[in-house]
Amino acid sequence: MGRKWNNIKEKKASKDANTSRVYAKFGVEIYVAARSGEPNPESNQALKFVLERAKTYNVPRHIIDRAIEKAKGGSEESYTELRYEGFGPNGSMVIVDALTNNVNRTAADVRAAFGKNGGNMGVSGSVSYMFDATAVIGIEGKSSDDVLELLMEADVDVRDIADEDEQVIVYAEPDQFHAVQEAFKQAGITEFTVAELTMLPQNEITLDGDALAKFEKMIDVLEDLEDVQRVYHNVDLGE
Repeated sequence: MGRKWNNIKEKKASKDANTSRVYAKFGVEIYVAARSGEPNPESNQALKFVLERAKTYNVPRHIIDRAIEKAKGGSEESYTELRYEGFGPNGSMVIVDALTNNVNRTAADVRAAFGKNGGNMGVSGSVSYMFDATAVIGIEGKSSDDVLELLMEADVDVRDIADEDEQVIVYAEPDQFHAVQEAFKQAGITEFTVAELTMLPQNEITLDGDALAKFEKMIDVLEDLEDVQRVYHNVDLGE
């Protein structure tokens, strides 16, 4: 598989450790998911998925409850899902997913983040063909052999199963996300270290010196934008 998922999440977790930014973004995502159907995760798969993700990031209960109550209250606030694609220094590729209530503001902010940090925005499809949409589910307390046997018994097909830093990470097609989780839950596993639908690069590149510094600054600026939910790229940033 490509870069280890744990490396990605650990870097992000350390960046988010002392800020409520990630919680605010989850609040918006939960609100949008709750408004997309019934504000009940048992009957709303989109909401169920977001809540599973939120658990792995330790989003406080009051943030979750407030977002769901806002959706139940009939708020008229609406958000648009957007995807931007672009390039950074030396062949680096970036995908930016956003949820926004002001499309013009978000487009300008994302364009500026690229342009001021050695990058430029591309057209739709210019980058995403080099990434694979992937479901990533992680657990602790089992070996990869145990997980393989468990998933085979449940007749669930996956792309890869890997031992990564005392976790087992399962990589699967996006439409297998809930099937993998359900197989784990039927086996009594209800806590997940990772529960994501992500975009993984088919190939990674390495940067150094000024190019790496510019790239890392560009990613930081993009991730700090209020409307940006997730940023994916093809650069190996190491541990």
